[in-house]
Parts: sequence; structure tokens; C-alpha cells
Amino acid sequence: MHPAFSVVFFTTATGAGYGLLALLGVLGGLGIIPNDFWLGFIGMGLALGLIAAGLLSSTGHLGRPERAWRAFSQWRSSWLSREGVSSVSTFIPAGLFGIGWVLLGRTGGWVGAAGLIAAVGAVVTVCTTGMIYASLKPIAQWHSRFTLPAYLIFSAMTGSVLTNALLQGFALGSMMLLVACVLLTLLGWGWKLATWRYNDRLEIPTTANTATGLAGGTVRPLEWPHTEESYLLKEMGFRIARKHSARLRQVTQALAFALPAVLLIAAFALPWPFGAMLSVLAAIVQFAGMLVERWLFFAEAKHTVTLYYGR
Repeated sequence: MHPAFSVVFFTTATGAGYGLLALLGVLGGLGIIPNDFWLGFIGMGLALGLIAAGLLSSTGHLGRPERAWRAFSQWRSSWLSREGVSSVSTFIPAGLFGIGWVLLGRTGGWVGAAGLIAAVGAVVTVCTTGMIYASLKPIAQWHSRFTLPAYLIFSAMTGSVLTNALLQGFALGSMMLLVACVLLTLLGWGWKLATWRYNDRLEIPTTANTATGLAGGTVRPLEWPHTEESYLLKEMGFRIARKHSARLRQVTQALAFALPAVLLIAAFALPWPFGAMLSVLAAIVQFAGMLVERWLFFAEAKHTVTLYYGR
């Protein structure tokens, strides 16, 4: 039993991709960065590539991927459906922005407007992704005030570090962007520590007694409700040893936050291209760290249904 890597990669890749897309849409749409062909080609290619790879990986998590299109019809009640609608809708202005920037060599006028709309769509999509998990009441570790802001903070953090690496590679980096990357990384670190502290002290009032309505003793299951493992047990009833959890938390803090912050601070003092190399390394290390963080996000969550399995 383990969290599905397809979902871990999906949330990590799309978060970074949408963060990068939003920043490119704003910076390009407002004319802050030049409409250079290779900058647009690599930047938009990386952003849309991460988003597309994440979305495609999520279909591998479905029992019947060919029926994924049906999820779009439930947008009135399902955050998963809203995420699908918003993600696909965002591709339209993002595609127009990319075409205008790369093929037409312009980022002003309607191209800039498309970039700004794509940035808004990226933020909305990240919000819908966060709400998929924040809306799940049976999982107390997700149904909290920390989940949705975490998705927005981590998307802004990874997106800004990717943007910095991209611009540094073209010798277009700025001190303001570097400072923003460091501050967002520290903010993400603090938010993650606060989330862990909250989850570790979390007291779930539901027990097997309250779930069954029986009193006068401790309710214990005689046997499992079924003979085969279910989806909930595989991905939301995972049991991770406390020592392994503590070690992975240390790995997360080192790769996702501490080391990228150190590399970015070091980039302040080094001239190009050494500062650019450290910026690219910071983006790679942080992405790897966020994969570990997302795995822990799923592994440490417990669905209330596990009460029926004596857990």
C-alpha cells in the first residue's frame, strides 16, 4: 500500500507549471520581460510541458482513463470537475499568449491580455486543485485551513524559482526576483512546519464507537468489511512508521526549502553565469524536494473509514 506516484507527480508538476505560467503571463503581458523568441519558446514550453505532463499522469490514476471526459460534466458540485474545466480553459489564453510571443514576436495588445488571462486561469486552477483535498471532511489532515493556502504558496514558490532560473539563464535575472524567490521559499518552509505542527496535535473526535453508535465498551472489528484491499486502504489508509516520517520530513526541509534558499542567496554574490547555474540547480533540487513533500502529504493522511479496519 502506498500513495500513487501519478497523483504525487501531478500535484507537483502542475503546481510548478501553473506558477511559472502565471508569472510569465504577468511579466510578459506587462512588458517587464522582452519578447525574445527563445525566452518565450523555452519558458512557455516548460510551463505548458509541466502542466500537460502532470495532467496526463493524473489519468493513469483512473481505473478507466477513457472515461475521464465524463468528470467535466459535474462542475456544479465537484471540485475535481471544476479543476478539469479550469485547467483546459486556461490552455486557450495560454496557447494564444504563447503563439503571439513565440511566432509573432509580440507580447503587447491582445497577446498581453491573453497572458494576463492565462495568469488568472492558472491561479484559479491551483485553487480548485487545493479545494479537492481541503473539501474532503473524512480526512482531517486535509480538511483544514492550511491546505488551500499551501497549494497557492507552493505554486508561487516553485513557479518563481523556475522563473528566476529561466531569466538567469538568459542573463535577465533581477535582484528583486531573487529576493522574492528566497522570501517565498522561507514562507513555504514556515507554512509547512505550521501544517505539520497542527496535524501532529490533531485530535480526531470520531472513533469506532461514535461511528457505529455503540456504547458501553470499546468497539473492535471482528473481520474486515471485505476480503480485498480497497482504493481507500491503498491510498488513504497508508501506515508510515514515525521514524520514516521524521526522516522524510528532514529530507523535505533540506531539498524543498533549505538548500534552494542557500543556493539562491549564494547566487546574489556570484556573477553570471555562476549565479545562473546555482539558480537552475535550486529549481531542480526544489522540485525533487516537493515530490517528497507531496508524497508525505498523501502518506500521512488518514481517511476515517480506516476505523472499520481497526486502525
